[in-house]
Amino acid sequence: MLKNRRDYIDSAADRGEIREKAEDDEEEEEEEEAEERERERVRAEMADNKDGNDAPAVPQTNGTRVPKKRFVGRKTAEAQAQRTGGEDVEQSHTTAIQTASTRRGPRALNQIPAAILEDEDIKAAISLLPHNYSFEIPKTIHRIRSSGAKRVALQFPEGLLLFATTISDILNQFCPGIETVIMGDVTYGACCIDDYTARALGCDLLVHYAHSCLIPVDVTKIKTLYIFVDIGIDTPHLIDTLKRNFTSGQRIAVVGTIQFNATLHGLKPVLEKEGFNITVPQIMPLSKGEILGCTSPRMSSEAVDLLLYLGDGRFHLESAMIHNPSIPAYRYDPYSRTLTRERYDHEEMQDLRRKAIDVAKSAKRWGIILGSLGRQGNPNTMKMIEEHLNEKGIPYVNLLLSEIFPGKLASMPDVDCWVQIACPRLSIDWGYAFPKPLLTPYEALIALGIKEDWNKANGGIYPMDFYAKEGLGRIKPGTTVASLAG
Repeated sequence: MLKNRRDYIDSAADRGEIREKAEDDEEEEEEEEAEERERERVRAEMADNKDGNDAPAVPQTNGTRVPKKRFVGRKTAEAQAQRTGGEDVEQSHTTAIQTASTRRGPRALNQIPAAILEDEDIKAAISLLPHNYSFEIPKTIHRIRSSGAKRVALQFPEGLLLFATTISDILNQFCPGIETVIMGDVTYGACCIDDYTARALGCDLLVHYAHSCLIPVDVTKIKTLYIFVDIGIDTPHLIDTLKRNFTSGQRIAVVGTIQFNATLHGLKPVLEKEGFNITVPQIMPLSKGEILGCTSPRMSSEAVDLLLYLGDGRFHLESAMIHNPSIPAYRYDPYSRTLTRERYDHEEMQDLRRKAIDVAKSAKRWGIILGSLGRQGNPNTMKMIEEHLNEKGIPYVNLLLSEIFPGKLASMPDVDCWVQIACPRLSIDWGYAFPKPLLTPYEALIALGIKEDWNKANGGIYPMDFYAKEGLGRIKPGTTVASLAG
């Protein structure tokens, strides 16, 4: 078991075809609206706490959205406007100054009717759910009604299954004639969206909760609605905690899971007002600030002083720690309201992975596992590894598994080495528990001599870019190893 230590401090398509970039109009609108809602909530909370001595000031916008300063020369233009009494300044075609346009409203297709938003019975039903969890019930009701769906699949991660029956009852009550199906198989992350099973069950709409659109809606096999489940937190406490433990002027990279993404973006201007230098990093095609357990942005220790993760548990944070070993990592748990210094034994992890790769180099027979849990397995990645094994004359066997356990693989002792195309963290976190080497696709390419190891090719940093734009989790037909990340 890896030795992870916490120091508590002061608290106060086809299957492999995954989205290239989250720039669909509807998704952008939803994310921007969520960010704006969070900013308004932060302002309201800070206003409620304005009598406290430590309550940070919040930029006042008089209830209007401050336009983003996207273009150079704005100050010059504003100065000219003041000199001319505030009149519009005529600009030549050569100037780089542009007036920020007002953000367009939501498209009619996605606009929730007032009859739903203002329905008192729907509001009463929503009150049965936690007030700080945004399950977007009105949006879901509107989508079901407008799409004409008759059988709706609801897929939740383990932590939200306790709300599944309540949400199912609400949808059945306000969408008469539909049937809801709660999908009970384990859902570890965004890669586990199970549109294939939903389709096999005769569903015509899948509502997937608490994960981002890793598999875009134009790739899923049935109509799909993603509900991020934005979670509201005690924002003043978080701000006060950071002020007590960190120094103004420090450069902080802020990351988290998708549930807290709106909070991250809402906090940025508030913390910058307090003197912190805030960065919200991004690894494409994930949203800014979003990290997965297998995919996180790489940052320079010369540009960032510390990494702050917002969320409970360590799984996603460890991805960022592995990818940024020289940057101190902290975790703020919004449920326990504690801030902790998190550590990771990089040397032990890398030593275990090197030993597994070394043993695999002399393996006479390989096994290739294609994960069948949701969309975890990428057949194109499997095909690429098959081709390299064929080139080297190494025999192999293919195996489909929804979940991978040591006992299952131990029952096939004639296989000398396994490579699993499911979740890289399974090998990284639990590879030592398996009787034979259990490699990731990246490690398999190293063992086969196709790629150099991370010491030679990546500056000693083990890559965490499985679902990056050119990561091994996104291989498409015809992809060459030379074009891949890692």
